[in-house]
Amino acid sequence: MGQPTERSSAPEPNETGTVGAPAPAPAPGPDALDEDIPYVPPVKAYERPAVGYRPPAASVETSPPTQALPTLRPARPRPTSAASGLAATGHASGPSGPDQPADQPVPDQSVPDQSVPDQSVPARPSASAASASPSPEPASSAPRPAPAGPESAPTLAGPTSTVAAPFSGDPAPPAASPAASPATAVPGQTASSTEPAVDRTSILRPAVERPTSPFSPVTPQAGPSPLGAPSLLPPTDSEGSALGGASVLGPLVGDGQPSRAPRALLWTGVVAVVVAGLYTGAQWLYADKVPTDTHVAGVDLGGLSHADAIAQLEVGLAARAKEPMQVTAGDAHTTLDPADAGLTLDAEATVSQVTGFSLRPDRLWAHLVGGKDVDPVLAVDEAKLSAAVDDLVDGLATTPVDGTVAFLDGQAVATPATDGTRITPEPAEQVLRTRWLRDSGPFDLPTEAVAPEITQQETDAALAQAQKIVSAPVVVAVGDQHPELPADALAAAVSFAPTDGALAPAFDGASLVSAVVARTNNLLTDPDDAHFEFQGGRPVVVGGESGTTLDPDALASAVGAAALGDDRTAAVDLVERAPEQSREALEALGVTEVVSSFDTPLTAEPIRTQNLRRGAELLTGHLIKPGETFSLLDALGPVTVQNGYKAAGVISNGVHTEGVGGGLSQMATTTYNAGYFAGFEDVEHRPHSVSFTRYPPGREATIFVGSLDLKFKNNTPYGAVMQSYIDGGRLYVRVWSTPYFRVETSASPKSNVVPTTTVHRSGAGCVSYPGGQPGFTITNYRQVFHGDEKVIDEKFTWTYKPDNPVVCDAPSAAAGDADSAEN
Repeated sequence: MGQPTERSSAPEPNETGTVGAPAPAPAPGPDALDEDIPYVPPVKAYERPAVGYRPPAASVETSPPTQALPTLRPARPRPTSAASGLAATGHASGPSGPDQPADQPVPDQSVPDQSVPDQSVPARPSASAASASPSPEPASSAPRPAPAGPESAPTLAGPTSTVAAPFSGDPAPPAASPAASPATAVPGQTASSTEPAVDRTSILRPAVERPTSPFSPVTPQAGPSPLGAPSLLPPTDSEGSALGGASVLGPLVGDGQPSRAPRALLWTGVVAVVVAGLYTGAQWLYADKVPTDTHVAGVDLGGLSHADAIAQLEVGLAARAKEPMQVTAGDAHTTLDPADAGLTLDAEATVSQVTGFSLRPDRLWAHLVGGKDVDPVLAVDEAKLSAAVDDLVDGLATTPVDGTVAFLDGQAVATPATDGTRITPEPAEQVLRTRWLRDSGPFDLPTEAVAPEITQQETDAALAQAQKIVSAPVVVAVGDQHPELPADALAAAVSFAPTDGALAPAFDGASLVSAVVARTNNLLTDPDDAHFEFQGGRPVVVGGESGTTLDPDALASAVGAAALGDDRTAAVDLVERAPEQSREALEALGVTEVVSSFDTPLTAEPIRTQNLRRGAELLTGHLIKPGETFSLLDALGPVTVQNGYKAAGVISNGVHTEGVGGGLSQMATTTYNAGYFAGFEDVEHRPHSVSFTRYPPGREATIFVGSLDLKFKNNTPYGAVMQSYIDGGRLYVRVWSTPYFRVETSASPKSNVVPTTTVHRSGAGCVSYPGGQPGFTITNYRQVFHGDEKVIDEKFTWTYKPDNPVVCDAPSAAAGDADSAEN
């Protein structure tokens, strides 16, 4: 910094050419110290100044006026050494003379600097300035060092005085007027000046020709002040200790240069506002436009307005939105209608992605340099989409294949296990949401593996068991015989089936029993089922003895253990085999007496009678249990030559001819009437096409293998045993049981009678026939009672054709068709 210069308001030189100096002050006592001088605390800019304290006039020592001290400008806080001074000060006095008494205080007539804030920063005088008499200390001693601290408290420049003016609060202690030391006294200054002494504050400015801030720092001068000004010390507390720390005004103090920050900040704000306005206006201008070169699923929307872009997008994607989607899951594939999947294009939301007001920079950038591809926004019906994917899960799933083990030509073979696949629903839904209209497909849906029930590991384990089974024969020890089952017999009786997630060998007991019996001699005895036999003309229960057999389950368990073990011998025992029909069960059926009987006359044809006798043998002893339905063809069949039947006369398609089992229609008629009067329920029957005098009209039946049968149901709680025999030229059929029903029957007169006419035929197959009964219609009635309750009330009407005589005229005449027959 340059040396300070005085303002033009400094006092003029006196008659001797020197500046007026204050008169020497009375010297203090030898024990005077700096601490005896009252201290006026500084008033900072942000504090309310304390009320000044002015002591009584008598208590203030008078001293010659001293030279005014220059006002110091605040220095930037920085650490200072104890030996350095804070600032150079000067004290100029006004004119003095006889009009100003020496024992009165000098009035404070400082002229403040208008460029410095009115802040009083008093300086604490040094001991050398406070004493008027010679001091033991040299006059050039350094000022009191500042207290140590990180930074020196800043000293603000401003008007100063020896005594602070009263303000408010407690009175401040009086400040003594500093006296000029010999080192700072100005020669030629006398106390006999006629002008009063006035304290003036000299404002010192830097020598550099540039404006300075009110808070420009002043570099502290080292050593004593050349003008003898008191040293500037930091404020002290009541005990005289220096108060450390920086002033709170330190951050407000600049570096002494005029600050350009406010102006730069102002211009920065103006530019920011202008740029923000231009940016917002540009965004608003482009709000309704789609950026150029913007495409949605291949549809160009660049430069279009919001409404036009929506219309363009709907038209451009209309066809694709209706096309079925090609979807795949592994090797399976199918198609899916987007509408069925709940997928539709939301054109409004799609266009809104690139239009509308927004402050996003990328939106404006797109308008300036061009847009980009934008994904379409879809409207998704979640319920439909979930249902459609569920259908795909079922439709595109591949079934896992279980591993299998079997035997081929006695050798164990296996088929490998294969995993299946199944669509994972949630990821599949996400694929459809994100790829439809964006990709052309097909859409490969994610799948997960579905393990088979029988894995490859289980298959390999089962194959090892199968190879063990057929590795050698198994010997079966039963009774006194020891049949040997070879590998092929074992392989035929063993299968591997899934059981609890594994392939377990299953041995077929029935097959093993057959294999053992085939390799033994008379090992088993069959049981004799109880049945009815007629002895002395009455039904008797016979048979019912048990036999011997092999328990299939026990044999399978024993052979299986031997085949899978090291000892390949299976020991089994014969067990008793009970008959399917026991004597006790049959005796409890209540077959005690004849409840119904019917008979018909025989013809003179011996072969026909022989067929009836064979039929009677097979029918006798036939048991009809309660609730069972009886079938005559089952009881008599099979109607073959091997079963004892012969060829006899039958009616085939209305023509009398011959057939195996001829005459059995008489057995049908006789049996039908026996069941009819027993009260049994009629299930199936059909009369002949022509009437025979040996049968009751309208109450008879015929049978023909493959088309006609006689059936009735035992609707009583008792068993019924059939009996048939031939005696006295008649065929008898009886029903043995316990009486249960009472039956009443009647018949109507014949009606619609049609007389016979002679039929002339020719051909080698023509058989002459003398003729029979005329045609007619008749109705039969039946009422069945159980006690007094009528349980059946029915009628049956039948119309017969006339049984015309046949005359063979020429041998070339063709015989009739034989599509159906009656015997």
